[in-house]
Amino acid sequence: MVPYAGWEMPVEYSGITDEHMAVRTRAGLFDVSHMGEIEIAGKGALEAVQRISSNDASALKIGQAQYAGLLTPDGTFIDDMLVYRMAPSHFMLVVNAANTAKDYAWISEQVKLAGEAAVVDSSSRYALIAIQGPAARDVLQQLTAVNLSDIRRYWFSYGEVANARVTISRTGYTGEDGYEIFVPPNMADRVWQSLIQAGQGEVIPCGLGARDTLRLEAAMRLYGNDIDETTTALEAGLAWTIGWKKGDFIGRERLVEQKERGIARTLVGFEMLERGIARQGYIVTSGGDAVGKVTSGTQTPFLKKAVGMAYVPVSLSALGTQIDIDIRGRATKAQVIELPFYKRQTR
Repeated sequence: MVPYAGWEMPVEYSGITDEHMAVRTRAGLFDVSHMGEIEIAGKGALEAVQRISSNDASALKIGQAQYAGLLTPDGTFIDDMLVYRMAPSHFMLVVNAANTAKDYAWISEQVKLAGEAAVVDSSSRYALIAIQGPAARDVLQQLTAVNLSDIRRYWFSYGEVANARVTISRTGYTGEDGYEIFVPPNMADRVWQSLIQAGQGEVIPCGLGARDTLRLEAAMRLYGNDIDETTTALEAGLAWTIGWKKGDFIGRERLVEQKERGIARTLVGFEMLERGIARQGYIVTSGGDAVGKVTSGTQTPFLKKAVGMAYVPVSLSALGTQIDIDIRGRATKAQVIELPFYKRQTR
């Protein structure tokens, strides 16, 4: 257990490798109740969300979610988030735990300029449990009358799980298919224990360690590592999260300028060609010169190779380009490869 953003969080239960492999081959259960929930409602809710979100929330149907950036005027990340459309004029933003207070303060100020809407930090109303992996649907289906097959990726529905009123979202942060369950905190233990029992050995509890290795294999960006207030959405390879046609939003002017002029650096994936694991903060070199920095890196349990992500000059971003990573003073060879490192088999 480790302290994190005011919470006590599990790093591992049975071991990071065991937990990682369970999610890739069976299913894993994550307590992610530390995530923040900020709700925006009222006549001007859509206008407010359009102002603060990089993506186009007007494209969302009721019951649908989308990934987006919460950006500064420079097009860099205050945070990343999932935007849920609960009703025509009611949205829920799921943000990172360490950023919840900062995000709420920023959003509240920006919404004042956008129209008639109220902003509420409703994080205390929700516990959040994620079940991820190939067996996730079959296990969860035993505990709910909601037809989980009817929930498409990045959509959500309402119902009961283990007699608790919940919101079931087909989302996750592992690269696998699965569900995230928003549940009243006083019912979280019941839902957690019921999922473990329904899994009968197919489902095991998983901690932060496996969550990180899983998301890295899937090349999902981590705030504070791969994206932050120094990196723009374009540099991070997240142009698909930008609603270019929706009109003005915070950061748009800077991103349009960057799109037209071109970016100087970009986030790439790499794999080690020599023995060594590149960790966050390690320096990337080329021809002996420092050219970038590793943002995330590990030895992946499923792929069984050392991979990572790093910002490098665009001139070094082509697939197959060789770079060096300074690992404890030794220039260790690596090469740029395609992202994501891992793609799940669809079913």
